[in-house]
Amino acid sequence: MTFATCLKSRHYPRLRLYWETMARNRIKFKYFTRSGIYISVRLLLLLLGAAFFGVFQTPAAHAAHTQASLVLASETVRPGETVMAGIHLRMESGWHTYWRNPGGSGMPTTINWKLPTGVTAGEIQWPVPEKLPADELTTYVYKDDVMLLVPITIAPNAPTGPLDLKAQVSWLECNMSCIPGKADVQTTLNVGAESKASANAALIETWRKKLPVAKPDLAAKAWWEKPASGDTRAIIFEWPGAGPAESADFFPFGDDKFEVLLKAEPQAGDGGKIRLKKEIKKLEGNWPEQISGLLVQQSGGESIAHEVALPIAGTGNQGAAAPSSAPAAKTLLLPVATGSTSLLKWLAYAFLGGLILNIMPCVLPVIALKILGFVNQGKKDPREVRKLGFIYGAGVLASFLVLAALVIGVQLVGHAASWGMQFQNPQFLVGMTVLVTLVALNLFGLFEITLSGRAMGAAGNLASKGGSAGAFFNGVLATALATPCTAPFLGAALGFAFTQPPVIIVLIFLTVGAGLAAPYVVLCWQPSWLKFLPKPGAWMERFKVAMGFPMLATAIWLFTLAAPNFGGSGELWLGLFLVLVAVIAWVWGEFVQRGRSRRGLAAGLSFALCFLAYAYVLEGQLHWRSPVSVAGNQSFRTSADGIEWGSWSPEAIQSARATGRPVLVDFTAKWCLTCQLNKKTSLEIPSVRAKLKEINAIALIENSSKKDATVVAELNRYQRAGVPLVLVYPRDPEAPPQVLPEVLTPGIVLEALEKAARQAPAISSAAANR
Repeated sequence: MTFATCLKSRHYPRLRLYWETMARNRIKFKYFTRSGIYISVRLLLLLLGAAFFGVFQTPAAHAAHTQASLVLASETVRPGETVMAGIHLRMESGWHTYWRNPGGSGMPTTINWKLPTGVTAGEIQWPVPEKLPADELTTYVYKDDVMLLVPITIAPNAPTGPLDLKAQVSWLECNMSCIPGKADVQTTLNVGAESKASANAALIETWRKKLPVAKPDLAAKAWWEKPASGDTRAIIFEWPGAGPAESADFFPFGDDKFEVLLKAEPQAGDGGKIRLKKEIKKLEGNWPEQISGLLVQQSGGESIAHEVALPIAGTGNQGAAAPSSAPAAKTLLLPVATGSTSLLKWLAYAFLGGLILNIMPCVLPVIALKILGFVNQGKKDPREVRKLGFIYGAGVLASFLVLAALVIGVQLVGHAASWGMQFQNPQFLVGMTVLVTLVALNLFGLFEITLSGRAMGAAGNLASKGGSAGAFFNGVLATALATPCTAPFLGAALGFAFTQPPVIIVLIFLTVGAGLAAPYVVLCWQPSWLKFLPKPGAWMERFKVAMGFPMLATAIWLFTLAAPNFGGSGELWLGLFLVLVAVIAWVWGEFVQRGRSRRGLAAGLSFALCFLAYAYVLEGQLHWRSPVSVAGNQSFRTSADGIEWGSWSPEAIQSARATGRPVLVDFTAKWCLTCQLNKKTSLEIPSVRAKLKEINAIALIENSSKKDATVVAELNRYQRAGVPLVLVYPRDPEAPPQVLPEVLTPGIVLEALEKAARQAPAISSAAANR
């Protein structure tokens, strides 16, 4: 079920957290040394790779209410035989895990096998689940314990001796809250001359009896009750019952184009057959022509289920029996549909989001540099202009490829990945602050470094130079500065990508990069359009200096993000370090590059200052490799008459909703420019403060600098890859929240609050009569 599907069905969005392996997918990089691009690639890896090691230290959420173990039906098997393995999940009282189709929320359990050569694992065989209805939200769950059965086949030529069978099991356990969990399980299977049952054989046989019954000749039928009217349509199921039925139901395998609703109405069947009426809600596309799932009958306290794949006949009582060889639907790695239409939609969102990033405040300083570059290029050969445009695009795409690899790597080790996560890493922030400061100083003319110069100034020089290296590095810099911003369409596209397999993550990220680079590539491909830009002249040097100021403003913003990570004296020592960087740049430019005497002395002084800045300030005083914890997510007011924000947590949400008051929740961060823009223009304003008081609403905020796994899971739940996320919960504690757009206006917020105030809890008839 896609995010759009969840919205259409008015259900809670599905939480999907997947840990996947890339053992068979290796990314190969080609490095280019011509025209200084090799330097740019190294700088790219230093900038974006610094965060890679830091984010791995983010704590992961672990489930504490489910125990997993791996058991076998046999302790010894012969070569060529198949043994039944069981993943036994035992939940504490009140907790549950999910079936292959979780329903309206949840996540199916997944098993990632690590088996010796010659040993293969089959598909998961799922016992019949329970249906857990909650108003209109239906989920299919296992309570107390469940054993997922998997056939393990040994190759005929397998040598005798012990085999270590290992697997990583991932699940979602829920009670009042949901926690993703995983465990590594293993056991030993002996290969010998004679088969021997294990002590767990009887337990596995017990769970085998709880699987759906395989009955190829089951005369089951399905047909539409009447022609379609609107988006909801009744469907009739009929099949021969196994004795008198106390109740009956149909558990669907799930499809993103339609949803089988909760209610099951028994109908009068012919000749002792069970007849059942369900309703299907169409979410997209045409009405289904086939439906797969379990026909479930309750008799004598036991569940009897048949797995079927039924063609749906038209209006009337005609229909065909399920094919005798109807295969079981395979467990998919994709948590949402990636059919051509759905995937194209998300790719379009990604491209539009990348395109809009060009006008977000994060990227504006780099745009100014590109305008200056275009003015320079207007007098060049059109083929050269086109080449530089494509190299700039390559810099953007290479950067987004690194970001995609970073996200995949974080997910592989079980941590929570989010958009802009490198801005939660203090070392990355320090590096970016120094880099952008050097770019600003270079634009001011303090120093000029050729491609053969020192690496200290290469970044600043590359960003302001023409040529291939400058074009490539501008693409790198644009991507690095774009990550703390989000844009319309971008949040939804990245939220989709972060729940997908690696190939889809890479595809979405590259599409965002294509959108970011598209205006410049198109303009370079049509050099004739450059004639509309001003002609080159003396004004360009002044314009270059002027462009140093927005770059310097960007450096100050990065400084405010980096300094708090190093304690109370962080601002002093980081500020002093940047002053020394500026002095080094000035000495280098004034006395080494432009000086006529004692240039060696000036160069020695520059290196001495570099050593002092790093060894004494960064390492000795700032301790930049050991940042302190930054307090976040605390209650506060932005001003005396500002909104009184409470601290967000799952427990705080539950408590606030129990009061029957509207709740405004803001997931934000200091490093997120879009978040700060929303706060200044649409949240912390008089009209919104007045509306919150008028409707007696509760305001909660999650503003931690580092987003832990619980926060990232909540963001992903609402199809967001990162902040901002603003939710407005209605007075009705059972109703889902409104998910506001990434970029807010006062009207959007006020309308959502007004709607939340009107949506009151339903009053039962008994209460109404009192």
